[in-house]
Amino acid sequence: MGTDAHVFLSDLARGLAPRADQLGDVVLEHLLSELPEVWKYEDVAAVAPVALSEHIATVLDFLERGLDMTEVTTPPAAIEFACRLAEHGVPISQLLRVYRLVHASLLDQLYAETARVAGSQQLANEATVILSAMGFEYVDRTAEQAVAAYQRERDRWLQRRLTVINEAGTRIGTTLDTTRTAQELADVGADHLADLVTVDLLCSALQEEGTYPVADPATLRRIAHAVSDSCPDPAVATGQTHTYPQDSEPARVLATGQPFRLRITADDLPPWLAMPADHALALRAMGLRSILLVPLWARGSPLGLAQFVRRRTAEPFDDDELLLAQEIASRAAVNIDNARRYTQERSTALTLQRSLLQHHVPEESSVETASRYLPSGSRAGVGGDWFDVIPLSGARVALVVGDVIGHGLHAAATMGRLRTAVRTLADIDLTPDELLTHLDDVVIRLQREEERDTDEISAACLYAVYDPVSRTCSLASAGHLPPAVVTPPTADDDAPGSGTVELPELPIGPPLGLGGLPFETAQFQLAPGSRLVLFTDGLVQSRSRDLETALALLRGVLARAPTSLEETCDELLSTLLPSRPADDVALLVAQTSALDADHVATWDLPSDPTVVSEARVHASDQLIAWGLEELAFTTELVVSELVTNAIRYGKSPIQLRMILQSALTCEVSDASSTSPHLRRARVFDEGGRGLLLVAQLTEHWGMRHNREGKVIWAEQLIPVSPAEVSSALA
Repeated sequence: MGTDAHVFLSDLARGLAPRADQLGDVVLEHLLSELPEVWKYEDVAAVAPVALSEHIATVLDFLERGLDMTEVTTPPAAIEFACRLAEHGVPISQLLRVYRLVHASLLDQLYAETARVAGSQQLANEATVILSAMGFEYVDRTAEQAVAAYQRERDRWLQRRLTVINEAGTRIGTTLDTTRTAQELADVGADHLADLVTVDLLCSALQEEGTYPVADPATLRRIAHAVSDSCPDPAVATGQTHTYPQDSEPARVLATGQPFRLRITADDLPPWLAMPADHALALRAMGLRSILLVPLWARGSPLGLAQFVRRRTAEPFDDDELLLAQEIASRAAVNIDNARRYTQERSTALTLQRSLLQHHVPEESSVETASRYLPSGSRAGVGGDWFDVIPLSGARVALVVGDVIGHGLHAAATMGRLRTAVRTLADIDLTPDELLTHLDDVVIRLQREEERDTDEISAACLYAVYDPVSRTCSLASAGHLPPAVVTPPTADDDAPGSGTVELPELPIGPPLGLGGLPFETAQFQLAPGSRLVLFTDGLVQSRSRDLETALALLRGVLARAPTSLEETCDELLSTLLPSRPADDVALLVAQTSALDADHVATWDLPSDPTVVSEARVHASDQLIAWGLEELAFTTELVVSELVTNAIRYGKSPIQLRMILQSALTCEVSDASSTSPHLRRARVFDEGGRGLLLVAQLTEHWGMRHNREGKVIWAEQLIPVSPAEVSSALA
């Protein structure tokens, strides 16, 4: 070592450079013990070691080269570290304390190394004085630059917060509709604060005082939710109700009006969040990291609860994000309360009507549907129009639209009874004409049960069945307008954007309730991608125009209809009903698809008991082709029992068919009309257990009659999605 203190420090820095990582580890360990709260943020914890390494390298470089401290600049990673603290709302005092601790710890190590290697006490003292002066100047200059960066980032964050608040004021509360306002709150939250936002309102807040029984104060209804990219939907769907235990965090938030932040791990889900068990599994699969619970209060009363959930980052919500969420939720709560008060009276008038209509159209791979219902603009309000989409066996689907004559609660209640009757009759797979015949009997019985001073019950109904295997549409009408059929354009059409629209001439039977008159089923083929448009007369009948003019308008809209079914519904309503309708309107648009030939397998079988084993082999080979080998045991047993029954009790010809759609369906048809039934076999009976086994091993089973005989079918859930099967077949 040289005798000059500056030369000594230069040599010291050169010697310490290879040990810079060790110096950094000591400093980092000291910081973790002194300021554990700073390291709870992932991005801060990630950038801190880099910033520390750059600080140590800068200090050693200045010592080694004897540079002037006026030229020092804060390392880039240290600037980023300050900005990250600003983003998370960490007080600036914590940043300055980090600087003090870092450089105090580093100086302690330099002092110790100086005392160890200095040849004399005088040299050690001189070097220590220089280190102290240099260290304080370095801290002052780098801290000043870091504070400036912190303040700039803080100002940007505050500006962003103001921008988000202004955006929330513009986007939330655009209508006096409770659900729309709640959804706007969820959308804003998902755009700026969280990966998943849910809005739950107390059922008691959604009920009009004195009209309905008061709900349990702890019961909430999921009103809205919004998710960001790659985030799955919440386990509790929109419209469902749920409760929280009284001692849980959400219950306390609702009771006190104070928000709550919670960090989550897959192994430590809070009990209130993990009920029931399958819900807990879904939450673990989602990978939740942190939750912010914000109460929705207005006029001193609780309305509900907003949950802001993060899953892509483990960083908890900081104080600034908490304030921002509270500000947004507070504004939304006032708007929700205003909307709630405004809509209470109107929603009460429509509650019965809405409850009797189909709320969630089932997802069917054979058809894609969109629907609309508009209540009458008259004071009568409640009417009897309805639509329905009913899954049937063999990948088929039933499309229904109907209209009970008249308005008021009586018409709405009758509509509900007829809709239930249609679903019950559809469940036994009647043909359209037979179903309407039985429905006509139901209406006649209802007429007999009515009081004499009430209006006579009458209704119109259209019942259609679409089979994606044969692409056949079978339908029958009871006093109802036929549907519009839109055939997609072919490759040779001059106008590829338009389709051919027809109103087929179909036999229209009498309205329901007359009795004694027949109904007739019509059939026609549909090209893949065709659209069936079913509607009640409120869409086309008006005092200001005749029926032919309205139907011409309907054809024009459908000929140029957009690809989206939802947009098609909207365009039909806006064109045909520029103002509130005088009568109720039910509209159902269904776009058909054909089931690919690779998804259907058919075998004609002789009426010979020895063919049963051959049928099992056919089924097993087909499952291998579809990649569903794990269903082989159950499927072979089902096929064996159904084919055996057809051979033993049915008549030739016998046919086995397997259909792969959203489920795996096995069908066996024969020419006999004898209906099978479950029975309990006695101990020593050799038979009688076949259908019981089929019923126990499959999801659904049943029978339908046709003009050639009957079909017995059984459905199994498939372990993979139809899309995966289709890709495997491709």
